[in-house]
Amino acid sequence: MTTKRDILITEVALRDGSHAIGHQYTVEQVLAVAKALDDANVPYIEVSHGDGLAGSSLQYGRSKTDEMKLIEAAVSVSNNSKIAVLLLPGIGTMTELREAANLGIHMARIATHVTEADVSAQHIQLTKDLGLEAVGFLMMAHMAPVEKLVEQAKLMESYGADTVYVVDSAGALMPHEVKERIRALRGNLQCNVGFHGHNNLSLAMANTLVAIEEGATRIDGSVRCLGAGAGNTQTEVLVAACERLGIQTGVDLYKMMDLAEEIVAPILQRPQEIDRDSLVLGYAGVYSSFRLHAQRAAKKFNIDARDILIELGKRKVVGGQEDMIVDVAAELVSKRNLQTSAQ
Repeated sequence: MTTKRDILITEVALRDGSHAIGHQYTVEQVLAVAKALDDANVPYIEVSHGDGLAGSSLQYGRSKTDEMKLIEAAVSVSNNSKIAVLLLPGIGTMTELREAANLGIHMARIATHVTEADVSAQHIQLTKDLGLEAVGFLMMAHMAPVEKLVEQAKLMESYGADTVYVVDSAGALMPHEVKERIRALRGNLQCNVGFHGHNNLSLAMANTLVAIEEGATRIDGSVRCLGAGAGNTQTEVLVAACERLGIQTGVDLYKMMDLAEEIVAPILQRPQEIDRDSLVLGYAGVYSSFRLHAQRAAKKFNIDARDILIELGKRKVVGGQEDMIVDVAAELVSKRNLQTSAQ
């Protein structure tokens, strides 16, 4: 295994994967996964609630375990890997960021909707003040034209971000759209450029390789594809594909495959695949973490989850507006009942 790295992979299964299992990670699971990732020489491991620090709530889903205990567990078994956290300003606060920093994290990724980078200024600056690596994370990147994305990325860079990510939260971007976005950021920023993809349209791997080809050097993956929606770019597959392309990741492929098969697969509540609801997420351009919320609302109101997701896409609902899911389901049922009574 080479230690040379052309790209730096951040493994997100212990954060984004939290959505897929209803935020039910245990300390034992995090210890096992983080230790195996460390053994495989993965550079960064992201750990927190799926919606970032302080995300455990009725709105986003209660965590089984205090995320600070999960972060502490990951730090305790990581010698090669650095632990990262995600923070969405308005959900997480500076208090949680300081608490995580005291536990030994190395990187904080400050996430905003693609048009709201201005709300990240204080948190990126605090991240730097705490001596951490700062990442700007522009979510739902398909919802803004390239010019707006560049404008927002430059704001994050001006606040001190070491890296700015194009985040395909809905798994809705086509390869040519990833290409033009990464190329534009690469041409207008001095800092690193990253890419985070979801697989709702089966394009996560293709989009990630396009991003690398255009100069993205910070790349997200999730082992066994464990993530929101249809999951993320699958880390062990990415490592294998990069090796075939001569792109050095510094990650041990065999150890990643063993981790996926023997440790992560038993954690999955169902196979991470593109089912009808996760496909609709990408088709309608809806935030991937809405999947389980929409399925619960569909069951409660006896309605098709696809109808809810399509309507959410029409209304351009974004992350943080999970309460709208129930409202939309109730409205659709009311509309259906009115049509039935009129017949």
